[in-house]
Amino acid sequence: MHPHIQRLLQCIDLEEKEQSNRCKLDQTHSLKQLKAEGLALHPIVVTRKNFGYADYPEISFKLPFPPEANMFRDGAAIECFITGEEPIKGVLLNLDGKNGEFRLFAPDFPDWIEDNGVGIKLTPDTRTTSIMKKALQVLEHNKPNFQLFQQLHDNNVSIENSQQQSANLTHFRNKGLNESQQQAVTAILNNEHISIVHGPPGTGKTTTLIEAIVQLVQKGEKVLVSAPSNTAVDHLSKGLLQQGINLLRVGNATKVDELIFNHTPEGKLNNSKALKEIKELKKRAEEFRRMALKYKRSFGKAEREQRSLLFKEVKNIRTEIKKLQHYNEEKLFDDAQVIAGTPIGLQDAELGNRTFTTLVIDEAGQCIEPLAWCIFPLAEKIVLAGDHWQLPPTVLSNDAAILGFNRSILEVAIERMPSASLLNIQYRMRKTIAGFSSSYFYNDLLHTAEHLADTGVHLTFIDTAGSGYNETHGPDGLSLQNEGELNIVRQLMEQEQLDVQHTAFISPYSGQVAAAKEQLAKGLRISTIDSFQGQEKETVIVSLVRSNDEGVIGFLKDYRRMNVAITRAKEQLFVIGDSATIGADPFYNQFLTYAEKQGTYRTVWEFEL
Repeated sequence: MHPHIQRLLQCIDLEEKEQSNRCKLDQTHSLKQLKAEGLALHPIVVTRKNFGYADYPEISFKLPFPPEANMFRDGAAIECFITGEEPIKGVLLNLDGKNGEFRLFAPDFPDWIEDNGVGIKLTPDTRTTSIMKKALQVLEHNKPNFQLFQQLHDNNVSIENSQQQSANLTHFRNKGLNESQQQAVTAILNNEHISIVHGPPGTGKTTTLIEAIVQLVQKGEKVLVSAPSNTAVDHLSKGLLQQGINLLRVGNATKVDELIFNHTPEGKLNNSKALKEIKELKKRAEEFRRMALKYKRSFGKAEREQRSLLFKEVKNIRTEIKKLQHYNEEKLFDDAQVIAGTPIGLQDAELGNRTFTTLVIDEAGQCIEPLAWCIFPLAEKIVLAGDHWQLPPTVLSNDAAILGFNRSILEVAIERMPSASLLNIQYRMRKTIAGFSSSYFYNDLLHTAEHLADTGVHLTFIDTAGSGYNETHGPDGLSLQNEGELNIVRQLMEQEQLDVQHTAFISPYSGQVAAAKEQLAKGLRISTIDSFQGQEKETVIVSLVRSNDEGVIGFLKDYRRMNVAITRAKEQLFVIGDSATIGADPFYNQFLTYAEKQGTYRTVWEFEL
């Protein structure tokens, strides 16, 4: 077996072990600890119950307070639990602030679901890891894909560059594309195996991909679209639907808005002739379920057997429903011009022997390598799009990260393929806001559109050095916060008369975000930097939090996170931090110098202490 494949398999084992250790609820991992680390939500209050997709129980809930920290993501594997009862496995559909929804893999709602003390916690995602392992174990048996693997990892194997035609020979539907976007589209259209679109913040990566995909469809190609997150898949899907593409959005682990839902198998099935038959089967299943529920918790052997038989019949009917749905979904797959889903969502879709011409992976900078190899075999040609200078993939195991598990497929590929198409004009930010990122991360190749030239001061650094506004641990004793910086934010909002609807507060630390949600103005968008990637606001306030005598800056050391933070603002960027703590770091020292020269450098003493 290839040494790098062995290394990736080792990393997956380490990640599984770390997941298991973190998610374990026992004497050494208390519920309080799990909550503090963002691995458990407790207690929850059930607000709604209904039977959703394939008649699985679905529960809407709210939390008394915003979570102290949050490691939950749409589609995450969870367990619903209460003391004294066997936990039930499920999947998180969505979580937004204090409100969320999850699906249980059970025939019915547990009797205790609305009791006091119910919670949900993350569980190891062994299904995803097992899919990745299987993909790696058979990789060497797939000749075209293994050749690509060798090109990416063996120095003695050269990368075969695709022949690219000049952009002026391509007919562009979107007449507003700039030259770099046109070149990227041309590279995709003439791609023979793999092409890369490097899209820094605000450069119109989505616009470029939509143009390319629509043209591929018009050429008669069947296209797969994927991304590591459901949010990214939905974003690109919406753009394609607006262009009239017949798109099928697969994957059932996330709640999508109406526009996207109508293009899922479930949504399309709702308007099909088979719906009547499915409704009849669901009605029968519900009748048997109600009969079973007549038997309460305390009953004898005969009652237990009867209840078991009734639930067995419910299960059989739901199996029939799934078969009928699958039969009708097959035609949907055949008719679709584009099929979109996360890598695991595409695996779940059971695409069978269908062949696709091109696979487009958006936000490939957040896609760990094994996930990519799960879906590379599905298509003849591959397009990787993203920015490896923004947030990397999330990896829990430090040991796995040391072995390179946190390197995205985009980072791996772009190192071996210098011919990547760079989108070099940004349309989001004022020139000063974009300037530092352009210099530090993009070798001054990222230019600003002419209409975004500076019209005043657009970048402000507020220095808290010497103020005594030191970082502290939150109520959980783990997550960091800085009350002094929140005080500055409140005064800044008032002094600058910032509109909460057009302003966002972001921070790298979940503890600061949790405190901000309690203390800052209602209606203000408050988020961690990680959750805010891909989003923007007219005004963005960044709270760095770290302020200590030792100069320790923790994971502020991942400069890619800061690249995301400082490229979210369109008109005004405010960064609050302690220069004495961060200034010894070369990156932050350069940023402070840039802020002094290009923006406004203010001190905490300008605010009322």
